[in-house]
Amino acid sequence: MHSPAVDDPERPRDRSSRWPAVGEVTLIFLIFFVQGAWAAPEVNEPHYLSKARHYWDAGWCAGDFFCNSADAHQVFYWTVGWLSQWLSLRALAWCGRIATWGLLAWAWRRLSVALTPGRWCAVLSAGLFVAFNDRLHMAGEWVIGGVEAKGFAYALVLLGLESLVRASWGRALLLFGAASALHVIVGGWAVVATLVVWLASRDRPPLSRLVLPLAGGLILALPGLLPALALARGVPAEIVAEANRIYVFDRLSHHLLPQGFPPLFVVRHLLLIATLVGLVYFAPPNRAFQRLRAFVAAAVGISAIGMLIGLLAPNHADLAAALLRYYWFRTSDVMVPLGAALVLGDILYRWQTARPQWHGVGLVAALLIVGCQLGETMWRRQLDPRPPADEGIANVDAWREACQWAAAETPPDAVFLTPRLAQTFRWYAGRAEVVNRKDIPQDARGIVEWRRRNDLIHGMQAGSPTPWRESLAELGSQRLRELGAEFGADYVITAAYPVLNLPRVGPINPSVAIYRLSAAPVKKQ
Repeated sequence: MHSPAVDDPERPRDRSSRWPAVGEVTLIFLIFFVQGAWAAPEVNEPHYLSKARHYWDAGWCAGDFFCNSADAHQVFYWTVGWLSQWLSLRALAWCGRIATWGLLAWAWRRLSVALTPGRWCAVLSAGLFVAFNDRLHMAGEWVIGGVEAKGFAYALVLLGLESLVRASWGRALLLFGAASALHVIVGGWAVVATLVVWLASRDRPPLSRLVLPLAGGLILALPGLLPALALARGVPAEIVAEANRIYVFDRLSHHLLPQGFPPLFVVRHLLLIATLVGLVYFAPPNRAFQRLRAFVAAAVGISAIGMLIGLLAPNHADLAAALLRYYWFRTSDVMVPLGAALVLGDILYRWQTARPQWHGVGLVAALLIVGCQLGETMWRRQLDPRPPADEGIANVDAWREACQWAAAETPPDAVFLTPRLAQTFRWYAGRAEVVNRKDIPQDARGIVEWRRRNDLIHGMQAGSPTPWRESLAELGSQRLRELGAEFGADYVITAAYPVLNLPRVGPINPSVAIYRLSAAPVKKQ
């Protein structure tokens, strides 16, 4: 990092000054690459990219329950899904990741330079952000990972935050509106936080100057907002309430319900908040940082309100579920690490001249944090090279062999009963499945039906010590035939033992068995 005198943002720059910027963006991209370059598919990629492909080709997995549910992220499906007409899902995932990380790297540098003009500060703060977000979140929110709608939305949020710290309020609101089109929760909470910053700012522009940007942001957000509003349209209130309970208390409690957060996660996030409060003492008192601090404080305030709503859950479950489904903790999980990383980067930059005796110690400590984070990530990837989406599969090779057989030997419209925790069948086989635990729909009717299917196919009887069956083979041959008839399933994939009284097809291996249910079709040659 150069001294402050070298990087005065008011000085005119020649073309040669662009190359350090390109170098910084490249290094930030590489940090994001190391953090997120797990083998495809990542945990959420089968969920998002399968839906995106089906959006453009309704004949692909035509009978799949999840793919045929309501489309909540239509802008993402429309802008990314068309590539699936020419690319495999794996290739689409990598292209999407590279595009996401590239946009995030560019946006991060712009935000960092808006606060701290020193060269390479953006690189250091990006590394710190990756470490803090990965290790010190509370509700499981991440930014650097697989390709999905929120990655692109966060790139727009970073650009909007850059505009905000530069006091370009109108541009910030437009960018947050565009982010809402891609992911209405990510962009929507950014708008709320911006309004809090406006209320807290002494130099805020009059509201009359923000009316048009607010209207423009709303118009930009409509492609994401309208599908979200339609998810419960025309649905009876009791079904909506049941869907909310399933969504918050059952499927996504680790993201939405404070009581579902591991206590260690809460403590470590609170420690990061306390650390950030301490770092603010050393941060410059300029208005750019004041606006950043106010935005982060608003994110923490939103999270605190979510905690209070969580207290309603024991006695007012329906009301708590209806409110908690809006991810109150997502913004804090991202913005507290972001604020800590940017403030710490600025402190180290200014300590070069103000406190040189502390600069070296602080820089070494920061580099150790970044180095340990990236090194440990690469080490974990070396120890377990499986795609994260396959971590629920005991024998990945046998599972992929079964999926490949299904892709090669069954008709494109075949439907399968699959193991509850298997989430990559569609990814590898390109065939429809009845239900799995991961792929919960977003619409109220779909959520209730998702739970019904899971209970019916995978659930144990009341009073059982475990809520879910370990294998579909436990249902027996006759019950599997009945379920196949009810849900239009042609095949079932299950554990190889116990052996079922059904026609066994596909590759024979000791872990996974494929059985043909009655009247199952065969692939036309």
